[in-house]
Amino acid sequence: MTPERQAFRERIRLEAVERFAAGTSCVEVARELRVSVRSVQRWRRAWQDAGVDGVRSTGPASLPKLSDALFAVLEKELDKGPVAHGWPDQTWTLSRIKTLIGRRFHKKMTLSGISQMLRRHGWSHRVPARRATERDDAAVAGWVKETWPFVELRRRRSAPTSSSKTRRASR
Repeated sequence: MTPERQAFRERIRLEAVERFAAGTSCVEVARELRVSVRSVQRWRRAWQDAGVDGVRSTGPASLPKLSDALFAVLEKELDKGPVAHGWPDQTWTLSRIKTLIGRRFHKKMTLSGISQMLRRHGWSHRVPARRATERDDAAVAGWVKETWPFVELRRRRSAPTSSSKTRRASR
């Protein structure tokens, strides 16, 4: 989470504390702050047990797998490209990055963890900017105009064995 986001969440918790002191119910606090009732109940219990300090954030639940220094090294490795690391094409995938992290840093990460880490550092997935040179736009337009309506029509037709209909059991 970014420092700005952490500060925003901290402000929400402290606003909840002010409302607790005023005697506002958990449901009303949740509605006003646009958070879950369960979170507000947890915050109220922490506030009653330890005061305002009980509601304050204690920081992230765990340290990141790759420090900023190690992530800088990873970025340099990613900039070299997949071919430099033994893959046959120039496409980085999450599984390839996972393998690279394992080889280079001897650390294991999940694919979703890698995706989140990359997004936190400003990386995003890329889509090819150019279309294939073999693409025939006239043929594609003709197919969409002439063939697709028939495919769509057949797909929407419903039959007695269709999974789109639910049968009721007769009693």
